[in-house]
Amino acid sequence: MKDIGIKKNVGYSWIAVKNRIHVFQAKDSSHERNSEIQAMLGKLRGGMKEAGYVPDTNLSLFDLEDEEKASEVWYHSEKIALAFGLIALPQGVPIRITKNLRICGDCHSAIKFISRIVGREIIVRDNHRFHRFKDGCCSCKDYW
Repeated sequence: MKDIGIKKNVGYSWIAVKNRIHVFQAKDSSHERNSEIQAMLGKLRGGMKEAGYVPDTNLSLFDLEDEEKASEVWYHSEKIALAFGLIALPQGVPIRITKNLRICGDCHSAIKFISRIVGREIIVRDNHRFHRFKDGCCSCKDYW
């Protein structure tokens, strides 16, 4: 794509906590609470694996090994924002994330699993629609 001058937009996700906007991008480790975010991502990954989650790497970079692809999709911006929301927002409060690009299939599937595991309502606004995840289901009925 670089050869013909096509650039992919950088994906960002943001979440508001205590009147402050926290912005994340893929593989972001710059947040002041990064160690807590990474710990939460690890906890989620373990719970999701137990629940039967398998990463969807179909749209990952082709020059990576399968294990690397699975790791790559785990660090998408919306998953990082979600992990932050889980540690920063009180239990029972819906987690609201906004994304500048369309949510990928793996993140959509992962957030369905996470909503069931943590028992939280998660709302993701991507550039196409609102997704309301609750009890392992999405309001878009997997049509996005």
